[in-house]
Amino acid sequence: MDHFTVSSSLVYIMKLFPLTSNTTLIYIHFSISASAAKPQFACDSSNPSTESYKFCKTSLPISQRVEDLISHLTLDEKISQLGNTAPPIPRLGIPSYQWWSESLHGVSWVGPGIRYYNGGTIGTATSFPQVILTASSFDTHLWYRIGQAIGIEARAVYNVGQALGITFWAPNINIFRDPRWGRGQETPGEDPMVTSKYSVSYVRGIQGDSFEGGKLDENHLQASACCKHFTAYDLDNWNGTTRYVFDARVSLQDLADTYQPPFRSCVEEGRASGIMCAYNRVNGVPSCANFDLLSNTVRGKWGFNGYITSDCGAVSIIHDAQGYAKTPEDAVGDVLRAGMDIDCGSYLQNYTKSAVQQNKLSETDIDRALSNLFTTRIRLGLFNGDPTQQPSGNVGPNQVCTQDHQDLALEAARDGIVLLKNSAKLLPLSKTKTKTIGVIGPNANTKQTLLGNYAGATCKSVTPLQALKSYVNDTFYHPGCDSVACNSSVTIMEAVQFAKSVDYIILIMGLDQTQEKEELDRVDLVLPGKQRNLITSVAKASKKPVILVLLSGGPIDISFAKHDRKIGSIIWAGYPGEAGGIALAEIIFGDHNPGGRLPITWYPQEFTKIPMTDMRMRADPASSYPGRTYRFYNGRKVFKFGHGLSYSKYMYRFVNVNQDKLYLNQSASNIQTLVNQNSVRYLSVSDIGTEYCDKLKFSATIRVKNFGEMLGKHPVLLFLRQFKIRQGSPMKQLIGFQSVKLNAGERTEIEFVLSPCEHLSRANKDGLMVMEEGLYFLVVGDKEYPISIVL
Repeated sequence: MDHFTVSSSLVYIMKLFPLTSNTTLIYIHFSISASAAKPQFACDSSNPSTESYKFCKTSLPISQRVEDLISHLTLDEKISQLGNTAPPIPRLGIPSYQWWSESLHGVSWVGPGIRYYNGGTIGTATSFPQVILTASSFDTHLWYRIGQAIGIEARAVYNVGQALGITFWAPNINIFRDPRWGRGQETPGEDPMVTSKYSVSYVRGIQGDSFEGGKLDENHLQASACCKHFTAYDLDNWNGTTRYVFDARVSLQDLADTYQPPFRSCVEEGRASGIMCAYNRVNGVPSCANFDLLSNTVRGKWGFNGYITSDCGAVSIIHDAQGYAKTPEDAVGDVLRAGMDIDCGSYLQNYTKSAVQQNKLSETDIDRALSNLFTTRIRLGLFNGDPTQQPSGNVGPNQVCTQDHQDLALEAARDGIVLLKNSAKLLPLSKTKTKTIGVIGPNANTKQTLLGNYAGATCKSVTPLQALKSYVNDTFYHPGCDSVACNSSVTIMEAVQFAKSVDYIILIMGLDQTQEKEELDRVDLVLPGKQRNLITSVAKASKKPVILVLLSGGPIDISFAKHDRKIGSIIWAGYPGEAGGIALAEIIFGDHNPGGRLPITWYPQEFTKIPMTDMRMRADPASSYPGRTYRFYNGRKVFKFGHGLSYSKYMYRFVNVNQDKLYLNQSASNIQTLVNQNSVRYLSVSDIGTEYCDKLKFSATIRVKNFGEMLGKHPVLLFLRQFKIRQGSPMKQLIGFQSVKLNAGERTEIEFVLSPCEHLSRANKDGLMVMEEGLYFLVVGDKEYPISIVL
């Protein structure tokens, strides 16, 4: 079984904390012998004393139960509950609780909440592809099913007593703004709409909601999801600037249409029960101490009613590293008054009492935080008696690593892998005519690299080399480099001679967690060490054009390979999870038709001249700043956002757009006077109102046909392009996507329902969403359809 050792997991978790002279680390517990036991819970029916407490009466509204529970607590008991490791309150029959568990792409053993080790009833869990690859499928229902499977496995681990909590700190829905970001692999990519829809799908799945949303049972959560890191967080450690002290200077315009939409969707549509505030400051104010962000925006404007946790150690750095607060007590007062509820760490547990004594905090602020915390625990069923006798109580070990879940992991890897290049239809290789293949590269025979970060122990895993051998008996292997760093023990001449001896060469190269991860941003966008030299030398020597496979989270400048005729095919496989090796082999030999499309722009190496600390999304011609992401970046691209080839050809046609002129000057009480700005008339979306926006909805029907010879699953991406792109406007904007599966020669029609208020608006400099008069184009593939906004 491939996994980290316990000691290496401890080191990994310790790295999550900013170690300063005044920081107190939380106690991290790993159970080395996690034998099966019942989960801990309050309000045990076998304990007669609990019958007198209102907080144990399930017939009462949760708000009344929580109010009663808090009324029984002393100040010291209240404060004890403000850290992620919450101790028991024995006199009330309340057990300890661990808020920190991880489930980014499977139930993980990173964090102190999950206990897989030695002798436990559950020793593994399904490891799905890293999120950046899952996003490449552009399939919201697939994302929901993955979240649902993770939620089921999480509840099973809890039910057998191997989890100290059932709150999971995922998903990561920060925008992958800069290609060097080490944690970009954890995200759904660079597009706010894709990230928003991913957040909704994942959260609904893990919490036990339906895919469509429906009416969520507010009294019961299968597991709790926590959207992170709020907000404008996408730098870990670059050029001496760390996430602990970074001050993200962000315009209202960029906040409105880039950084905030995923979190708003997470709250309003996903109905997440948790939010994590980030380490960094936003325009001078620490995220976790920002009243405007946490209380006015998340709770006020978006209606969030869950709990807000800090990132681990984020409260301590407000005083210790950032110097924003003069004393620890000031830091505690700042975050609790701002609307944060719990500290990942022990800073609140250590300094809240003295903050109260110094009149920097009131007990009312503490009660507010506790209300959110205990509401979540009650919704999880932990104050309703034995959780195994409740709605999720029948979920057990037989629902972890099921064949269905492993098949889903394989499906996700298949659908996410992206074919970047396929000259002269080199792929797929023939299963009958291919006699010998040579596999070269440091990522060819490793299971751990397939997983990415925040992984756990896998159900089973097959390396790419092992999977390829199942297709061709005479499969030979040469590492080429002893690691992806590819600096020492590089045997290029040996690999060249090796390449001459086989029919086809498959190079499996790229990155791993030594090159990109939490606290490790990249410096370059090129392949590490001598990888390029190895690839080009082998390609030159091989009998036929070679196949290059890249494992990575972030984009890589492989312009040399893109234009090298001896490199016939290029595949990006992300970090494809436990079934990634099998999926890769299936694609290479044609048992699966690739359909993934890039969720992030692949930039050239020269982009690294731009500081990571520059948070601007929009290009600035005056300073030669090129902008970021496909919406605003005007520089050279290695591969575009949405690029992805297939073994089939797909053709599109606009069949019907039921409204090509949108008249917005109809009389309505909430439509204000139009404003003239640089001769462009526009209307603020906020002035229109929800009811009027709903009336403006229209549909676009697109016919899609598979002109190839293979069945294929294909994401259809619908963009909006403005005829006259003005300063600050996106060059184009994704406004819809759907995934279709078509047999060879089959066609279908798909409908996109569009709301002008949502899909045809943009943010102005004041952060207000506006619709501008003028000509627009709906764009799918090489087809365009004109529509007009008339004011």
